[in-house]
Amino acid sequence: MSAEIILDVRDLRKSYSAATGAFERGGTDSKRRTMAVDGVTFSVERGETLGIVGESGCGKTTLARILLRLIEPDSGEMHFRGQDWRRVHGADLRALRRRMQMVFQDPVASLNPRMRVGAVVGEPLAIHEPQLSRSQRRERAAEMLEDVGLGAGVLDRYPHEFSGGQRQRIGIARALILRPDLLMADEPVSALDVSVGAQILELLDRLRREFSLTLIIISHSLPVVAQLASRVAVMQAGQFVECGPAEQVLYAPQNPYTQALIAAVPEIPS
Repeated sequence: MSAEIILDVRDLRKSYSAATGAFERGGTDSKRRTMAVDGVTFSVERGETLGIVGESGCGKTTLARILLRLIEPDSGEMHFRGQDWRRVHGADLRALRRRMQMVFQDPVASLNPRMRVGAVVGEPLAIHEPQLSRSQRRERAAEMLEDVGLGAGVLDRYPHEFSGGQRQRIGIARALILRPDLLMADEPVSALDVSVGAQILELLDRLRREFSLTLIIISHSLPVVAQLASRVAVMQAGQFVECGPAEQVLYAPQNPYTQALIAAVPEIPS
């Protein structure tokens, strides 16, 4: 029996217009198109971890924003839990959106400094489950903070009172409080030092197992995706140039770009 496909993406494309230089043909009014995402196709099965890796500017974050419907692609198809993700709107969009959550790159910028931690973590419940009382939201937030290793004692403190790694744990608690099917993490440890980042990656992997999550990790770092991913997609200039099981891509790469990326890393964790 084949595994359930949570997210299925076909031929996604997204381009942006960019003005050419004043001395190029056509002068200052001339424009060209830059392909940020160029024909990306992939699927993610329930419970697996897909790592998307590539250098800065390759289109990873644009792809993440498209997958979350924060921006719309020029063309292509996206099906999330069997539904046409590009065509849902209104209440149907809100119902599906709660099933797909995001952990952001910067744990400082992603948390409202004026809100106490309990309110930050419970905010998605206020939006998606308005029937819950304030005390019920607080109780759920306390449970989620326990799950990420912080405990209920932090509910009434403010984000600035915590370290970067602790703030990322708060962000993870906020993302998971709705019990999503798919968690997307865009450079989740790039703002943290190596040892703290390793702890956050271990936390994400534990939560994936405990909450039966499907995980997409987006990173410029091969060691980061190697630590978690069961499959790896390598992105260059808006395209997936190689995609397959992690062991195959990381230890027997076929594409020259992938080979160059791996050659630049002192050691890939096994």
